[in-house]
Amino acid sequence: MIILTIRTDKPEAEIGIYDGDNEMAYKVWQAHRELAETLHASVRGLLTEQKLSLKNIKAIVCYKGPGSFTGLRIGLSVGNAMSYALDIPIVSSSGENWRADGIARIKAGDNEKIALPAYGADVHITSPKH
Repeated sequence: MIILTIRTDKPEAEIGIYDGDNEMAYKVWQAHRELAETLHASVRGLLTEQKLSLKNIKAIVCYKGPGSFTGLRIGLSVGNAMSYALDIPIVSSSGENWRADGIARIKAGDNEKIALPAYGADVHITSPKH
């Protein structure tokens, strides 16, 4: 079972492709303020390197936080959209072993349907500038 992992809680974004518990490919890059532009291209590039397509992905595991509000929002939005569009399960996890925990949950049949972030603190949103 091909599983995509996504972590976007810090300036370095991470994605991985796993066949069950076995890592096939992993990419870490400095996304900073370009995460929304680079995440999709990075997923497609990693899949292409492995001679896979989006249709090969059978589940998604996302890091849910704590971490950057915008980074988590982007990563989880992409994961949720892909899960919905491909009609595949998604789970979110946190902690040091988030990937292994998430993959174990997928293998056990879990599906959150919508993965939600855990920011670790109240969200601080500034007022719009007029």
